[in-house]
Amino acid sequence: MDMLIICNDVYICGVVGITDNNHKKGNNEFDPNAVNPDGTPLVRVRLPKKWNNEMFGSADLMMGANHIRVRCFDGVTRMGRIKGKIKKRVWIREGDTLIIVPWSFQDDKCDIIYRYLPPQVDWLRKNRYL
Repeated sequence: MDMLIICNDVYICGVVGITDNNHKKGNNEFDPNAVNPDGTPLVRVRLPKKWNNEMFGSADLMMGANHIRVRCFDGVTRMGRIKGKIKKRVWIREGDTLIIVPWSFQDDKCDIIYRYLPPQVDWLRKNRYL
């Protein structure tokens, strides 16, 4: 059997990517128990991407059939559609802070792509994004 060991990766006869799990975590892996130097828990927050026309919004009224009336931060009230990707994973309730993408061909409708958790909303308010 032919084996080649390079930097904790083992390559055996065409099999690629069998790794040794005894190495330390890298810098890009998230530790859920991480804390800041002052003792507060570390909060990761996704911000809207301006180049993708994303913006903040607030869930105003549940309309049913995966539609929500959203009050957007540009002053327009839009009919939001919960995308299928988050429909199965996240429950959205009235008063939640969201990231939305307005439709390019109908300004009164939008897609809901992300829901913030309460610690994330607190961080956004503390850092004056909301």
